[in-house]
Amino acid sequence: MTGVWALLGALAVAGAIGVLLKVREGRISRRAASADLPAPVRDLLAPGVTLVQLSTTFCAPCRHAKVILRDLADRTDGLTHAELDVTNLPDVATKLGVMRTPTTLALTADGTEVLRVGGVPKRDSLIEALRPHLP
Repeated sequence: MTGVWALLGALAVAGAIGVLLKVREGRISRRAASADLPAPVRDLLAPGVTLVQLSTTFCAPCRHAKVILRDLADRTDGLTHAELDVTNLPDVATKLGVMRTPTTLALTADGTEVLRVGGVPKRDSLIEALRPHLP
């Protein structure tokens, strides 16, 4: 009987973790501005707001995020999309405080972080959050 309770407990914990991760997916957050950006990120900045997508080679959700972000940038004036594969750049991910991919950073031309999204962004929420920073 003890084994059954242990199994039920493990399932409950796994379920709670799954729900927590699902709730956090695509959530927009704001962080304090970092002192300086790593060179690979700084090189991607364009006038207006740049959506810098941090991805890894074998990340399936990264492909979905890329489609959403590229389409959003193509349809919005003052918004640019750039992708950076951090598979071989762990120091860049560490310096930016990125714990998962995809992570999208919205950065102004001077490198100020406007917001960040962990996971696949939700198009409507993202454009609404970006609106005050766009021309």
